[in-house]
Amino acid sequence: MTNIHATAIVIGKTGLLFTGPSGWGKSLLAFTCITEAQRLGIPALLVADDQVFLSEQDGAVIAECPPSIQGMIELRGTGIVRVPFAAQAAMHYAVLPGSPTGEHRLPPDNESTQLSDGIDLPAIRLLPNVPLPLAILMARLPEIGR
Repeated sequence: MTNIHATAIVIGKTGLLFTGPSGWGKSLLAFTCITEAQRLGIPALLVADDQVFLSEQDGAVIAECPPSIQGMIELRGTGIVRVPFAAQAAMHYAVLPGSPTGEHRLPPDNESTQLSDGIDLPAIRLLPNVPLPLAILMARLPEIGR
């Protein structure tokens, strides 16, 4: 099991792992996706915020939350809030920061990212502070939320 700095959520049956540099807005984007999904009537849960334990089990990437922070997510400038959670879930995509300068407007097709030795996921790029991140993710990956 590897501990990484990320935020893991589940929208419907799709696990999304937000990873990137500190201050990128992983927690806020993940929280916004959860609340957007809930408003659409799609089940959505936090798995872990800030610390995510990753492992591979039967070919699936599994995210797990340390017990001491279950159900808690930090919304920078607001504080820590409690949200519905799952103690663990399979992850299907890594959500990485897009390029705000526009230099790489179109990320490579079939991009993936290595999260630790032997654990990698298909990647999707997202700009920070977008108003409807789940809508953008669902436009790119229609299977999210099903």
